[in-house]
Amino acid sequence: MVYIYAFLTCGTLCLAGQLIYDNTKLTPGHITSLFVVLGAFLESFNIYDKLVDWASVGASLPITSFGHSLAHGSFAGAMEDGWLGLITGVFDKCSAGIAFAIFMAFIVAVLFKPKS
Repeated sequence: MVYIYAFLTCGTLCLAGQLIYDNTKLTPGHITSLFVVLGAFLESFNIYDKLVDWASVGASLPITSFGHSLAHGSFAGAMEDGWLGLITGVFDKCSAGIAFAIFMAFIVAVLFKPKS
């Protein structure tokens, strides 16, 4: 049943993104930013953790989970270190993912020629 919940959750988020893209003049970058903010917003009300418990990887895979990770790290850092932890907590939670994305972008840039 977890596979079905994961498929439905991730599929619904992808469908929402596609509908927004098809019916508005927003660019993919705007929609990505919108979903990151949505994930952070849902985390601020403790809804995203319940969604992850229910849908497992279906909620962990889309870009909304990046917003969830940013907000979750900020809140955890704020609980530990106060105002300074609000800023540094983001890096504790998300630094590995950001570093990997930068590394892979570098590798792809070295291996392939740009079209322009």
